Amino acid sequence: MYANSRDTIFALASAAGKSAVAVFRISGPGCSAALAALAPEARLPVRQAVVRILRHPGTREPIDRALITRFEAPSSFTGEDLVELSVTGGRAVVSATADALMLVPGLRSAEPGEFAWRAFVNGKIDLSEVEGLADLVDAETEAQRRQAQRIAGGALSRECEAIRALLIAAMATIEAQIDFSDVEDTGILTLDSVKRAGRAAMDRIDRALAGAKAAGRLREGFVVVIAGPPNVGKSTLINALAGRDVAITSPYAGTTRDLIEVFLDLRGYPVILVDTAGIRDADDPVEREGVHRALRRAAHADLTLWLDDHNGPPPPLAGGQALVVRTKIDRPENHSASGSSDFAISAKTGVGIDKLLDAIGDLAEERLASLEPAVLTLERHRQAFQEARESLSSVLAPEASEPELVAEDLRRAAAALDRVVGRIGVEDVLGEIFSRLCVGK
Repeated sequence: MYANSRDTIFALASAAGKSAVAVFRISGPGCSAALAALAPEARLPVRQAVVRILRHPGTREPIDRALITRFEAPSSFTGEDLVELSVTGGRAVVSATADALMLVPGLRSAEPGEFAWRAFVNGKIDLSEVEGLADLVDAETEAQRRQAQRIAGGALSRECEAIRALLIAAMATIEAQIDFSDVEDTGILTLDSVKRAGRAAMDRIDRALAGAKAAGRLREGFVVVIAGPPNVGKSTLINALAGRDVAITSPYAGTTRDLIEVFLDLRGYPVILVDTAGIRDADDPVEREGVHRALRRAAHADLTLWLDDHNGPPPPLAGGQALVVRTKIDRPENHSASGSSDFAISAKTGVGIDKLLDAIGDLAEERLASLEPAVLTLERHRQAFQEARESLSSVLAPEASEPELVAEDLRRAAAALDRVVGRIGVEDVLGEIFSRLCVGK
């Protein structure tokens, strides 16, 4: 998957661009040689941050005063010898430091996710924690951060281990029954204890699966489609909700033809606003395609805001929940209009916008929050838990009585959980998982 794992690798572990401090990470057996080349004759104690002058390995000219922290294997993030260099975050210093590291024999630039890969290979983190780390890097809202932090901190690993312990205990019991099948009157007692353990495991799996949908939606965002006939103020509304001009507004019908998406952090939850083409019977094939895309997006949205400025007919939509919003109430002809709309707003003056945002926030929180902290955040996790559940269903079936078949179903359930944390059978997903991480991870 990666180049030689015995290489010593380095990368910028902080964000690119101008900053107060930039952090380089070095990992591998050549860490000591790298420090000897860049900070000759410097005493560098383990797990203590010290300030030393970094020098160019060829000219010996000073590059910067750096804060150096050294870790020895296996007590590091990667499980290898590891060094972190904190230098001034100016572009010239960062570039000079990277160039100097490239000149050290045996060092090479890390590939995306390679530090985490080494941590995984060396048993410092498991696969679910890697996925949590990737989600933590991608998190844009507080709710996403909390969820990702739980997974990166081992919440899913611990849940898998707890369920697996129940399965292992049941497997040991049923295997003992198979080995000592000649002992009288033990079969029924053994099967009862196995099913009790299986039922306890099933209860934990069901609780995890119950929060999986909300966890997945939290990762992806609560999608709100803004739809309606032409010229009812859809683009004006998305600009008002986003707090900036993201869509072109025009008095001419058909201005918006493609989908325009805007990310919104609402109460710590991710909300995706989607502006769409005005829905009408169009002759222009490009506009007609825009209308089709609008209808398809609305059909799969979590919420559709159907805009109308004169209380027209009901929205021609199918799919999720819809709110009818009467727009342009700043105009005299619309201000006094009556009808069955859920909200009345003026995106131009801001009247009603806060109330509409509160309603969207309520719905997003209701849909994305779960009663218990979610642990199944990815479809891969959900599928594995569902597979384990199906195997346990066979164990708990009234007709299940053959010890050999029960033992096999228990093994299948345990194997499904092992795939979540990366113990077995994950080669086909490793590349995709680690490629989500940035170079310095």
